[in-house]
Amino acid sequence: MAEIANNFIHDIIDADRLEHPEKKVHTRFPPEPNGYLHIGSAKAILINYETAKKYGGKFNLRYDDTNPAKEDMEYVESIYEDLTWLGATPDGGIFYGSDYFDKCYEYAEKLIMDGKAYVCDLNAEEMREYRGTLTEPGKESPYRNRSVEENLDLFRRMRAGEFPDGSRTLRAKIDMASPNMNMRDPAIYRIVHTSHHRQGDKWCIYPLYDYAHPIQDALEGITYSLCSLEFENHRPLYEWVIDNIGFEMPPMQREFARLNVTNTVMSKRYLRYLVENDMVDGWDDPRLPTICALRRRGYTPSSIFNFVRNAGISKANSLVDIEMLEHCIREELNASAPRRIAIEKPIKVVIDNYPENKVEYFNLPNNPQNPEAGTRALPFSREIFIDASDFSEVPPPKFFRLKPEGEVRLMGAYIIKCGEIVKDEDGNVLEIHATADLQTGNGNPVDGRKIKGTIHWLSAAHAADATLMLYDRLFTIENVNAIPEDKTYNDYLNPNSLTVVAGAKIEPSLTEAKAGDKFQFVRNGYFCCDSKNAGTFNRIVGLKDSFPAKKN
Repeated sequence: MAEIANNFIHDIIDADRLEHPEKKVHTRFPPEPNGYLHIGSAKAILINYETAKKYGGKFNLRYDDTNPAKEDMEYVESIYEDLTWLGATPDGGIFYGSDYFDKCYEYAEKLIMDGKAYVCDLNAEEMREYRGTLTEPGKESPYRNRSVEENLDLFRRMRAGEFPDGSRTLRAKIDMASPNMNMRDPAIYRIVHTSHHRQGDKWCIYPLYDYAHPIQDALEGITYSLCSLEFENHRPLYEWVIDNIGFEMPPMQREFARLNVTNTVMSKRYLRYLVENDMVDGWDDPRLPTICALRRRGYTPSSIFNFVRNAGISKANSLVDIEMLEHCIREELNASAPRRIAIEKPIKVVIDNYPENKVEYFNLPNNPQNPEAGTRALPFSREIFIDASDFSEVPPPKFFRLKPEGEVRLMGAYIIKCGEIVKDEDGNVLEIHATADLQTGNGNPVDGRKIKGTIHWLSAAHAADATLMLYDRLFTIENVNAIPEDKTYNDYLNPNSLTVVAGAKIEPSLTEAKAGDKFQFVRNGYFCCDSKNAGTFNRIVGLKDSFPAKKN
């Protein structure tokens, strides 16, 4: 594989392996199956996957399925599909946090017997009160000094289902005066009488993430637990769990900044709200930042990973312009996407001096930047369609497209001159009559006159119908993490995030397009054949690139 650029995480690993040369590099991606992966997940995937590859190590997929109330097999399946589509094959194996429930329980009993965990009867509100604040220490629970025997008895009865939800927790006994709030006797087990999607009704108590995750890492042989920056303050608890259970080869947790993108929300809770309230067309609505939505819209794995690399891997939080993502896919498709013609708002043009029953073919390049892509034959007949934007009855200055008495080049074909304009009772243009310079073909006029404008066209008899989906930003606010307290995400939803263009015309070859096929529609942008609706093409990105990115 191509050389993987160095970053600060690799510097940490290099230093660690100097001290421990026998240490293998083994990473993991631990998503919770309570929603679909999004572009922020792609950063975590890339970091963990490429780190393992760089050092010849292994990369695991482990589902963090320790919260049965929010998890579903739909999400389990979608996560695997997205991961493999991105090309990050979990060559170290596929695992589930729930596979380790027995070991988590065993280690919890060990902590109790070592006097390092206790059963607490405080409810959630009381625990918050006892926890203290950032400036004031917490208070010890009145149940903190129960005997080992009493704690074991209560914990086993918790497992047996004797107590209702929320009535008791198992807490680590650490330090209620710690300046790190996460170390103030955190709960490590809670009672949840809910069936698990894989374990069924075997358990009614479930380990919390901060307790279960380090155990899962250690049992899988993960050497470097690479996670986003919000877990930095949780690292002391991660290490406390590892140290007090006594694993011989403890994994090392290190953190990186999350990926924040302009005009984009990453909250799975809010994305689920949009989906469940039918405000978008499912988790794969092309306006969403989910991986499946980006795939449906037409983004590629390489464009997504290039975006993550260009955004940078560091510990500094930043807001990355979404135009950088658009730049990445535009650069890729500019080189690879076949050119095709689609007419968004068709107007019929009748070429009066062209034979009625004649059809001829003009060869147009599939990609002018790549001669090896060849050409395709486009049919031409007496009646053609042009786009409404390419005609003006009262043209502005420097309008070089079709206008009264004006001439224009049909792309790859004849030069035509505008004649009679036919309108309906309301003054709307029904059709335009024109004459063609039949000596031009796809060449220059014999008299040497210069034609400044070129427009795209389609034979009316051969064009097919299509629907174009034109997508814009989902949110009108650039930084969705800076919404005022008196506002919600809903206040910044873009009402114009989708424009549906029905009645568009496309060249006949596009009727053979398969879901996921990508094209540059001449002068319109880059489009992808939709995976859900036949005859529908999603605009991936426009043609114009305004992002001042590095041009490699």
